[in-house]
Amino acid sequence: MTDPASPPLLTTAANLTAPPLRRRMACWLYEGMLLFGVVFIAGYLFSTLTQTRHALDNRHLQQAFLFVVFGIYFAWFWAKGQTLAMKTWHIRVVDNQGRPLTQARALWRYVLSWLWFLPPLAVGAAFSLPGGELALIVVGWVLVWALLSRFHAQRQFVHDALAGTRLVHFQPVETPKRNKR
Repeated sequence: MTDPASPPLLTTAANLTAPPLRRRMACWLYEGMLLFGVVFIAGYLFSTLTQTRHALDNRHLQQAFLFVVFGIYFAWFWAKGQTLAMKTWHIRVVDNQGRPLTQARALWRYVLSWLWFLPPLAVGAAFSLPGGELALIVVGWVLVWALLSRFHAQRQFVHDALAGTRLVHFQPVETPKRNKR
């Protein structure tokens, strides 16, 4: 008997396997493209509210604002199971037992997901690297970070293992279509 207070399992233990790395990275790239819209709307809102006239004015405050907006975006959708990109690629995020994420766990996953970018950005800042070299280091780090999932027992990304979450294949149940006469 299950505890009525605990959320239902979204998938069985047999279905907790990670989607192939190629599909997860395609979803990751698609998510990045979709975030352009989020950045555009959030940047416009920030610029309007702060009356910023030049892109470099209030730069650090705008970056902090975008960090918070991204956190809200991802925590909201991950707690519901999927972002739009994840729906497209039939990927769902669940906890290690296959249950939906809580807002707190989704937020923790968001914070840990910055491990995709913060280490190379810190190196770039420490050594004052020009844009081209920094881009190369970021791309190299992302590739290494993604390939590290091949060494995890369940093929999960490191930030998912640390957050107690996992990406799983999720095929939505199709509803039968009614005949229209």
